[in-house]
Amino acid sequence: MRAVVQRVVQARVEVEGETVGAIETGLLIFLGIAATDTELVARELAERIARLRIFAGAGGRLDRSVLDRGGGALVVSQFTLFADARRGHRPNFSAAAPGAVAQPLCLAFATRLSELGVAPVATGRFGAQMVVAAVGDGPVTVVLSRHEAAWDTRC
Repeated sequence: MRAVVQRVVQARVEVEGETVGAIETGLLIFLGIAATDTELVARELAERIARLRIFAGAGGRLDRSVLDRGGGALVVSQFTLFADARRGHRPNFSAAAPGAVAQPLCLAFATRLSELGVAPVATGRFGAQMVVAAVGDGPVTVVLSRHEAAWDTRC
């Protein structure tokens, strides 16, 4: 599983001109799901992101999480995070989970964020062509990736 986590002032996702998910202050999370991922991995990643200290505290240091500060999360499923572009000019997406696997894992991830106290948690529309708009805060962007049973921020 891979996530690109962006601290935002606001973010929204539209499908065919209709806003299907939106948040104010919080996190925009692009979520890539691998064919080998499980619900446990989705829940662990949600817990890690909910506690990720990327908001500034009183001293200006990044020492507060979205749970500490309060704020929402907009989760957008993005299979292209598993693009393999090492050869040629057309990326290969074979490592990405098929929709039947990815959709319930994306839902499990979003549900776990909500259970932890992130509010609101909004999502895009799985499998749809989406337009994502965000106003970044910082900017602060962090990439998390599952690597040999451990979370690796180096990708």
